[in-house]
Amino acid sequence: MFGHARTSYVCLPCRASYKQAYPAASNDHERRCSRCAGPLIHVGSAFAPPPKRDSEGWRVLSVLLNAGIRFHKSCCGGPGYRPRTLREVKERLAYAETTGEPIATVLVRRVLH
Repeated sequence: MFGHARTSYVCLPCRASYKQAYPAASNDHERRCSRCAGPLIHVGSAFAPPPKRDSEGWRVLSVLLNAGIRFHKSCCGGPGYRPRTLREVKERLAYAETTGEPIATVLVRRVLH
């Protein structure tokens, strides 16, 4: 028998990622970190966490999650472009400020025009 579909949750303060079953609509409770008991952020099934010691990767992830960006599978299989470096994030934030475009839109754009 096949297992239940799984998705990822993240605790930013602990730099921890957890694979758990998708929440049932009738059982939509808040998930908690097993280390600090803080709330977990649902990040999606196409998420691959940065290594725990990768400070830059976790800072980039924090910016993305705080902008409302998640890692759900799309029709092509993956979540689409996500910046991986602080340099890419800073370029996109500056572009958003200059153009007035929403940060969440600019952060997932592969090429800035």
